[in-house]
Amino acid sequence: MTPQAFKAAALALPAATHVVQWGGADVFKVGGKIFAILGLGGAFSIKVSDLAYEILIETGQARPAPYLARAKWVAFEDMDDLDAAEVEGWLANAHALIAAKLTRAARRELGL
Repeated sequence: MTPQAFKAAALALPAATHVVQWGGADVFKVGGKIFAILGLGGAFSIKVSDLAYEILIETGQARPAPYLARAKWVAFEDMDDLDAAEVEGWLANAHALIAAKLTRAARRELGL
């Protein structure tokens, strides 16, 4: 997967927005809450479920995301060798996890 494909997949999700923060990182949000971060050089971090966190860390596919691991975020060093469909699935799941934590009014306002 390329960084451009990652951005396109993240922005294709309902009510997803994009900002550049923290020295050039692409940050993807839903309802003002972050669900994915694309860093320079193709590294990225995403929010995952508790089970996915354990599996991805134990299998060595990902590592705990710096500063965000306690909230069950994982980091991938390079997206070149990852299957695009799998990454898109992780993005959709991350988006859904964050959207579910929004208030009912916020979800309604965003059309979620």
